[in-house]
Amino acid sequence: MTQRGWDELDVLFVSGDAYIDHPAFGTTLLARLLEAEGLQVGILAQPDWRDPEAFKVMGRPRLFAAISAGSMDSMVNHYTAAKKVRNNDAYTPGGRAGARPNRAVIAYSAAIKGAFKGLPTVIGGIEASLRRLAHYDYWDNKVRRSMLVDSKADLLLFGMAESALSELVERMLAGETIDSITDLRGTAYLAKASPDDAIELPTYEEVTKSTDAYNRAFRLASEQNNPFSGKALFQPHGDRLVVVNPPAMPLTEEQLDRIYALPFTKLPHPLYKEPIPAYGQIKFSITSHRGCCGGCAFCAITHHQGKTIQSRSEKSLHEELDRLSRHPEFRGTITDVGGPTANMYGMHCNDPQAQTVCRRESCLYPQICKNLDTNDKPAVALLRKLRSHPTVKHLFVASGVRFDLLNRQPDYFADLIKYHVGGLLKVAPESTSPKVTKIMRKPGPQVFEQFLQRFREQSLELGKNQAVVPYFISSHPGCTLDDMIDVALFLRENNLRVEQVQEFTPTPGSLATCIYHTGRDPFTGDAVHVPLNATERRRQKALLLWHLPESRKDVIDSLRQSGREELIGRLTNDQKLSIGKPSRPPKQRAERKQKR
Repeated sequence: MTQRGWDELDVLFVSGDAYIDHPAFGTTLLARLLEAEGLQVGILAQPDWRDPEAFKVMGRPRLFAAISAGSMDSMVNHYTAAKKVRNNDAYTPGGRAGARPNRAVIAYSAAIKGAFKGLPTVIGGIEASLRRLAHYDYWDNKVRRSMLVDSKADLLLFGMAESALSELVERMLAGETIDSITDLRGTAYLAKASPDDAIELPTYEEVTKSTDAYNRAFRLASEQNNPFSGKALFQPHGDRLVVVNPPAMPLTEEQLDRIYALPFTKLPHPLYKEPIPAYGQIKFSITSHRGCCGGCAFCAITHHQGKTIQSRSEKSLHEELDRLSRHPEFRGTITDVGGPTANMYGMHCNDPQAQTVCRRESCLYPQICKNLDTNDKPAVALLRKLRSHPTVKHLFVASGVRFDLLNRQPDYFADLIKYHVGGLLKVAPESTSPKVTKIMRKPGPQVFEQFLQRFREQSLELGKNQAVVPYFISSHPGCTLDDMIDVALFLRENNLRVEQVQEFTPTPGSLATCIYHTGRDPFTGDAVHVPLNATERRRQKALLLWHLPESRKDVIDSLRQSGREELIGRLTNDQKLSIGKPSRPPKQRAERKQKR
C-alpha cells in the first residue's frame, strides 16, 4: 500500500485459501477484476481468526470487506465423509491443516466485525453460495439457518459473483448504502417485507420440523434457478425474511475473455516458502469454460456456476497460452484444458425461447435435450490450435469428460484418445446400477460399457497403452448392498479397478443431500433408501475396492448378508469359498430381506 501511495483500501478481501494469483481462485479473480476497474483492493489470505489484530494490518476499507471460506466449503475441507478430521489442506503452504476455521465465513465475519465496528460485510464463495437458504448440515446433523443470518453479513453474493460485485461497488461509490441495494441479481439479503412477485418458501422453522416442508422448499427453489425467467425467493427466519434474488445472467464470451485477460502472474505470493499442493495441480492448466448442464444429483455446480455453458473465445485461450509459456517454470506441458466437464466447451442451447422458460435440472438426463447443441467442432478446433503452439510438447485433458456425449462427438473423441490422454482418462460413471444411476441423474451401465469398448479399441488401434480411471460413489442415496454387489461384479467383468472411492458426503445445495435428509425424492415424492448405518457404508466402500486384501472380510460379509454367497469366490478370487448355489433372483432377495 505504501509503495502504491494508498492511504486506504476500497475493498478488503478475506479468504481461507493461500494467496495464489491465478484465475482458478475466486478471490484473486474478483480482486483483479475490481483492480482493473480502478479500485484499491487488498487480500488477507488465511488470517488468524483468533487474533483481532490480524484483520487490521491493512486498515479499515472504505466500502466493505468481502469474505470467503476459499475454494472449498470449510467443513468439507476439514472432515471426511466419516466425519474424521483431515490431516492436510491442499490450499495451504506445506499442505498443513488448521489454517482456516470451521464454518470459515461465520468466523471471519465475526472477526471483521470485531476489528471494524459498523463496517459492511459481503459474503460469498462456495460455502456461502450453497448455504444461502435454510439447509441440512451433515456435520451438525440438523437443518441450519441461512448463512446470511448466522454470519450477520449485510449481503450474500451467490454464484461466480463478478457481475454482482462490480455493480455493488459502482453503486456504493455513487453514494448508495449497502442496505438500500436490494435488487442485484445473484444476491441475498435480509428484509422485513418480501418483494413483489417473489416466491414464498416454507419457513426455517417449518423445514426444521418437517421433511415434507424441506422437500417443498428445495423443489420451489430449484424451479427458480433459470436466470432468464427465475423469480425472487423469500424464506422467513423468525421475524426476518431471507430474500434471494434471481441468479446472475450468464457471462458473454466477451465478458469472460476480459476477465481471463487480466494480468494474473499465476504464481503464489512470494511470502510463501513451502509448496502449495493445489497450485501444483493447476498452475499449467487453462480454464476454457464454466457451467455444467449435467445436473447430477450429488453435484452443486449447477447451483453455483449455472447450467448454461459459458465459453471463452479461441483467441482468448491462445493468448493465455502465450502468457503461460513465459512462466518461469513452464517446460512445454499443459496439464489441462477444460472446465467442470471438458467436452462441454462451446455447447449451447439452440432455442433461446425454450431456454428462457426451461425448468429441466439437466440437459442430459433422462435423455439429451433436443435443443442442446453438442457439436464438437469448437472443442476440436480449440485443442488443435493449442497443441500446435510452438512451445507446447504435451497438452492433456485432465478435468474429466462426459462419456455419454462422446458418441455425438466423434472427432473430439478421436483427438482426445490420440493426443490428450496422459495414459489415464478420468470419467465418472459413479455407479453401474440402473436404479442408482436413475437417482443420480446419470447414464446407466450400457452407455458406459459402449464407451469403454470404444476407448479400448481405439487405444489399441493407435498402439497406446491407455486406461480409464473410473470414479464411483459409495453409499449414495438409493444404493443398497445388493446394488453395490452388482457394481463390484461389473468392475470385475470389465477388468476395472477403482483406486479411490468417493464416499457420499451430503454437502449443502445438492439434490442428493436433500434426499439423504428427507428420505424422499423432492420431485417425485418416492421413498429412497439412504445408507445411514456405519457398517453398511463401510461395506459399500469395500465392495468397490473388492480387489484389495483389506476389503476381503467386508466383501464376504456383504455377500452373506445379501444371500449371494455363491459370488464369494468371484469377488475374492478364491473359488474354495464359493458355496456353488445359484444366486437368488432380485425378487427372491427382496422377499428374504422383508422376512428378515
